[in-house]
Amino acid sequence: MKPIVQARGLRKCYGALTVVDNIDFAVQPGECFGLLGPNGAGKTTTLKMLLGMVSPDGGELEVMGHPIPEAARHMRERLGVVAQQDNLDPDFTVVENLRTYANYFGIQGSEFEQRLGGLLEFATLAHKADARIDALSGGMKRRLALARALVNDPQLVILDEPTTGLDPQARQLIWQRLRTLLQQGRSLILTTHYMDEAQRLCDRLAIMDNGRILDVGSPNELIRRHIEPHVVEVHGPGLARFQPVAHVLRTEQVGETLFCYTDNERALVESLCEHPELSYLSRAADLEDVFLKLTGRELRE
Repeated sequence: MKPIVQARGLRKCYGALTVVDNIDFAVQPGECFGLLGPNGAGKTTTLKMLLGMVSPDGGELEVMGHPIPEAARHMRERLGVVAQQDNLDPDFTVVENLRTYANYFGIQGSEFEQRLGGLLEFATLAHKADARIDALSGGMKRRLALARALVNDPQLVILDEPTTGLDPQARQLIWQRLRTLLQQGRSLILTTHYMDEAQRLCDRLAIMDNGRILDVGSPNELIRRHIEPHVVEVHGPGLARFQPVAHVLRTEQVGETLFCYTDNERALVESLCEHPELSYLSRAADLEDVFLKLTGRELRE
């Protein structure tokens, strides 16, 4: 099956700075593909090239069968975008925002009315159809932005940090709606700083840093490839005197916490019972462990 997005040797420079450095990746039809990385990794520039907003300096890019940027206008007819920043029109109601956006695609009159009910139902906003944007909660605004991105019945939807700043209930509802899109056979490209979100939603993902792709795979593949099966986080007074047992495969000190990576968490937890002054959390390795191992723990601003 032909990928819905195919990038080969994609490169972008600004002066002497290379922000996307010869990356290769493919997005398959019907999958959620994650693009993860710290600030400055090159994700935003990669998305801008996918959208046809920025021309690559090298490589090849094809989206939904169209060479980009040459045929970006035709490609965008079947593309939906949920931007990171709220760009809803505050002077319009919910329905007016949807109608105005539909006009860009020539969707008007009865055709728009036929789509409107399904969009409002999808976003759980039928009861807010005539509400102005400033009357909506943050979660409602994000759902409206998602519904607006679906006005043109897109084959591919790009979501740039779609749940940033939302409370847990609102995030869960957005996740449900994204799973519905996947069940409908649409393809998604997702950027997020929430590793639990990427682990729940993404079929596959690429981790980027310094303009390069460090690894690509499913969340479980990446965890198995890079991290020991279990992690025990230890902190408390006396941590400096604590000596992990021999079967701990790797340790990492971060501030006041000692991360112990092991394939035998039971023995490690039993040894911690002899140190009541210490507190600990035992858990399975997750995507955040992979992300931090590959990109480092230093703060990026």
